[in-house]
Amino acid sequence: MENTQEPNIKPTINEKSETGSDLENKVVMDKKEINREKKVANTAQKKESRKDILTKEILSEIIQKKSNLESEIKALEKQKDSLEKDIKLNFLGKSDDIAKRVKGFQDYLTGALQHLSQSVEKLELVAQPIIVKPSPLDETKLKSQNEKIENIPALSDTFKPDEDIIRKCFSTFSEQPDFYAEPWKLRRSLDKDDIEILNEWFFNMGGRGALQSRGTRQKNALVSAGLISILGELYGDQFQTLILASEPERLGEWRRILQDSLGLNREDFGPNSGIVLFERPEGVIERADRLEENNEIPLIIIDALETSVEIPILQFPLWLAFAGNNEEIYNDLDFN
Repeated sequence: MENTQEPNIKPTINEKSETGSDLENKVVMDKKEINREKKVANTAQKKESRKDILTKEILSEIIQKKSNLESEIKALEKQKDSLEKDIKLNFLGKSDDIAKRVKGFQDYLTGALQHLSQSVEKLELVAQPIIVKPSPLDETKLKSQNEKIENIPALSDTFKPDEDIIRKCFSTFSEQPDFYAEPWKLRRSLDKDDIEILNEWFFNMGGRGALQSRGTRQKNALVSAGLISILGELYGDQFQTLILASEPERLGEWRRILQDSLGLNREDFGPNSGIVLFERPEGVIERADRLEENNEIPLIIIDALETSVEIPILQFPLWLAFAGNNEEIYNDLDFN
């Protein structure tokens, strides 16, 4: 009976031992799994903390750059405000002062010249009477001789004898332009305002005085071309035109417009030609004196941007000064 029970007891013990080892292995495996999960969790936590640190560093750097840019923008805005104040105080003030001085001088010059012209027109210029006493040797004794008085015509009557010729030229100028006219004849048309200016210069100012500019050098030169064409009809080759403009560019513009309007070429501009260009008034005065010594007539034309007229120029019989306005002066300065 004993032999039959022992085999039944041994399997039971073995089963218990196997069950215990399985449990131990399972516990070990669970511990390893737990440790692995802890390591993974620690690694993830470290990565998250690194991300947070990097994010904070990037944000702080961006904030720092933003504050630097804002401070630079404020500094630039202060510099801009300071420059604008300097410009307003210095440049605008000086330019306004210059413009006022130029305008005041032009108004004074125009008024003075018109007053001078009107005063001369009102003068009754007469020669002293000459009384011729009879000689005792004359066979016929005369008790007295009538006084011989020579009346000098008023300044505005200078061109009265040539009025028909001048007005005929005015009529031609108002017609369609003749682009194939002879040299020194006007090849362009003039409007009513241009002809009014010429009429004023010939018959009210007697060929000498200042006139309001037509607004541009091109229009002033065109009016001057009509003037030169008329004087060519009256005096032929016995007069020479002297143009005064203080800048080479302005003289170049005068030459081009006159050349186109009168059908001229480069040979017609020069000391021994019909038109001479000058940058300084001293040269104009010297040349005009020389022409009068040779019994020739100088015609002096002064650009609108010349701010003054030399007094010796006023002594010559034919001169025209264009008085420019502030807008014309500013436009020319900006262009240059």
